[in-house]
Amino acid sequence: MIPREVAKVTAVRKQAGAEVLGQVTVDQAYGGMRAIPGLIYETSLLDPEEGIRFRGYTIPELQDRLPSAGDEPSPEGLIWLLMTGEIPTADQVTKLSEEMAARAKLPTHVVSMIEAFPKGMHPMTQLSASILGCQTESKFAKFYADGGNKKLYWESTYEDSMDLMSMLPEIAGLIYQHTFHEGKCPTYDASKDVGANFANFLGIDTPAFADLMRLYLVIHSDHEGGNGSAHTSHLVGSMLSDPYLATAASMNALAGPLHGLANQEVLRWLKRDILEPLGGEEPTKENMTALVQATLDRGNVVPGYGHAVLRKTDPRYTCQREYALKHLPDDHMFKVVSMLYDVVPPVLTKLGKVKNPWPNVDSHSGVLLQHYGLVEEDFYTCMFGVGRAMGVLPQQVWSRVLGFPLERPKSFTTDSLAKKFDVKL
Repeated sequence: MIPREVAKVTAVRKQAGAEVLGQVTVDQAYGGMRAIPGLIYETSLLDPEEGIRFRGYTIPELQDRLPSAGDEPSPEGLIWLLMTGEIPTADQVTKLSEEMAARAKLPTHVVSMIEAFPKGMHPMTQLSASILGCQTESKFAKFYADGGNKKLYWESTYEDSMDLMSMLPEIAGLIYQHTFHEGKCPTYDASKDVGANFANFLGIDTPAFADLMRLYLVIHSDHEGGNGSAHTSHLVGSMLSDPYLATAASMNALAGPLHGLANQEVLRWLKRDILEPLGGEEPTKENMTALVQATLDRGNVVPGYGHAVLRKTDPRYTCQREYALKHLPDDHMFKVVSMLYDVVPPVLTKLGKVKNPWPNVDSHSGVLLQHYGLVEEDFYTCMFGVGRAMGVLPQQVWSRVLGFPLERPKSFTTDSLAKKFDVKL
């Protein structure tokens, strides 16, 4: 694939390298570089109206076309797609499952690290530290230290990326078991796929939960290059930091409450601000509308609604809703979430300034996990992290293939802008 992809990039740069992608306003510079087009990220693209596409495929198309050991798309199939741009065969997915099982053995010192972490340490802190602990195994770091040819950087980056993606489900499982339970974690079962092994590591060894883990890892994997964790991975990797260092940095970004931590914030809001005030009273559109408005009146946002890019219901929300309708249609919390889908958008729309009043991925995932007994909300972002790594690591490989340079945007000071635009201070 590599000669073909390199030729494609070369052609685009030769024929369109001087074309202007867009203009940058002062408001964008102050507003977190929001919507500034200035990054190439090959593995996925987010459309405001259509939602995420992975190598050109929507989530429903992945559900229909990716092979799986169950009813939901296989994480191994997604990894194959992100790495190659091609939908794999069932045999290729099976072979990749076997390869990942062979790569999944954790360094003994990382197991010891997890066992020694204090119980009160947040799971995301543990996840980031554990990934850093695995950096002793980096093939890229050794290749670079040995003076390897930069045209071959991608090979050791690929090896590191495959190793880390293979180890992460068990790392997360160990963190979960040692933080919330007795510390016993099953060993990796080479006869099962990644989704089933992840479910088993979390102590819920059922076909339905294995399918949920397959879906969860796939839909949380990639969300184009501008989101916080993907961009962080891209930025740190552009400094030729190895995949372990770049992915640990990505997890630190994901741990923020404006990013991956949002899923647990949604669940806490549902319990504290919706169900608790009802005091057992049956939810209705009327009383839930009042409670949503009360959240806004306190100066808070409604968690799980809105998105920086999307202008419609997040397709990741929709596929989780479809899973719930199939597997847990009578679950009380699911019914509450469904009612909020009818209640929240009209309330937000009345504010007159909300660009997207629709639910995002975080508004649904916690309810599914609670249904199966995984009630430890502090762990939810760790699960997100395992999926997100499966999205950002293939892009790290392709960044090395295509020789992307270090990322270095230009910044300004307020005084320099005032002088440039003759602003009277």
